[in-house]
Amino acid sequence: MKSVKFWLIILPVFLLAVDKQKLLDCYEIFDQKRAELEAQAEKLLEKQEAFESLKNTYMALMKKKEEKLKKQQAEINATLKKIENEKKQIEELIKKNQKILEEIKKAKLDKITQSYAKMRPKNAASILSNMKPEDALEILQKLQPKIVAKILAKMDSKKAAELTQMMQNGEGNESTDTAKR
Repeated sequence: MKSVKFWLIILPVFLLAVDKQKLLDCYEIFDQKRAELEAQAEKLLEKQEAFESLKNTYMALMKKKEEKLKKQQAEINATLKKIENEKKQIEELIKKNQKILEEIKKAKLDKITQSYAKMRPKNAASILSNMKPEDALEILQKLQPKIVAKILAKMDSKKAAELTQMMQNGEGNESTDTAKR
């Protein structure tokens, strides 16, 4: 029995010593693994910090580009608006100038017409016969019918017929002139 008691006392001590060695080995393995994991975690943190820094730099750059783009867009819009205003002003000036030109042309034609009205029909017929038919027609249309008849009577019959035909067709009228434009 003594030997059994001895073994009962020694066996747990022996098992304890074996378990203690295994336990120490486990602690060493855990410490190694923990050190490896901490190193990996530190590397991941460094990578994450680098990524965040890169992300912030990229976002700041994108924000600057967006602001620059918005500024350029605003400048373009302002320029387009200025161009539109200038275009409207130019169109208004063109309309005014056309009206003035028409008034000048009408006044000039009226003065020329008055001159032809005062001429002798034979002289007026001679001059109108040598003009472009459209110009002659324009002058004749401004004259009184009585004077036109006297002038046409003194003209070459072919020229008088051509001008009469043009008057009949409504050529040279202001309404057809503006329609042609």
